Amino acid sequence: MLKNSKKSDRDIAKHLGLSQATISRLRARLEKEGYIKTYTIIPDFVKLGYEIMAFTFIKMKAYPTFDETQRIVQQGKEWVGKHPNVIFASDGEGLGGKDVIMISFHQNYSRYADFMRSYAMDWGHIIADFESFLVSLGSGFKMKPLDLKYLADDK
Repeated sequence: MLKNSKKSDRDIAKHLGLSQATISRLRARLEKEGYIKTYTIIPDFVKLGYEIMAFTFIKMKAYPTFDETQRIVQQGKEWVGKHPNVIFASDGEGLGGKDVIMISFHQNYSRYADFMRSYAMDWGHIIADFESFLVSLGSGFKMKPLDLKYLADDK
């Protein structure tokens, strides 16, 4: 399913030598247990009007108390929820003490700059530093295109 989530239960059953009903039950169980979170596509982002994918790494000013952290996380969820161009945001660690990552798509550099200005104004009181790594979606060398199908072959 990672290689082609469009494949029908009937086609999967035929490929695996199982009944369609078995595959349908298995798919329902995988959905219920949270192994399958969503069915989606990986589009051609350039054709959708996006020129830039940004990986932004953020360092917090300090490590707040647990209660303060919960409040910040809730505000962060609300903030990224208002920005549909943000496809992933999480805490983490690395790159010289950075502790948050955000992945976003932007139609052009002006939109990216406006987005980052807004981010800095909204979050400047709790962040010490942030840096972005920008990927040009239309030009440059692509060693491997963005796709989840490769994970199906990771044994």
